[in-house]
Amino acid sequence: MPGCTVGAVELRTAKAADLDQVAALEDSFTTDTVLEVVATPDGFTLRPTKVDPPLRKVFPPDDDPDGTVFVAADGPRVRGFVTVDVEDWRRRLVIRQVTVAPGHRGRGIGRALVEHACAHGREHGALTAWLETSSVNAPAVHAYRRLGFALCGLDTTFYRGTPADGEVALFFARDL
Repeated sequence: MPGCTVGAVELRTAKAADLDQVAALEDSFTTDTVLEVVATPDGFTLRPTKVDPPLRKVFPPDDDPDGTVFVAADGPRVRGFVTVDVEDWRRRLVIRQVTVAPGHRGRGIGRALVEHACAHGREHGALTAWLETSSVNAPAVHAYRRLGFALCGLDTTFYRGTPADGEVALFFARDL
């Protein structure tokens, strides 16, 4: 997929030289709201719940991202990335990770990376873009909804036995 630019940032397939920067990008978040998953007679609902003090979550480093990696680069500096796979048999683009460096958030880089990834999915026959995030990552949930993703499922046991034990996996999808 050819690269494109958004402002001064170029979107392109990651090069081998980019991968150390990708692994080093800070991808933590802080939020004063989490999404409580409440069982109802007909399923589940998400209830925004304030937390005090705010929750700060730091993800463990991933030195070797799986799938295709696209970066947002400002000259030689990687400012963000998205990692994706296309599952041919389901005709689905799976967005594995979206990360934008903290000093560059809120500038449209995340949106541009996701749209670039979705274009890649369409070029490879995907009909749906799909991703997973945690119920405590309310900032990501809001961002994905603004990008046209809708909640399509959840799993209350997905993180059992992991450092995220107690969180609920939320699955989002969007037509391509």
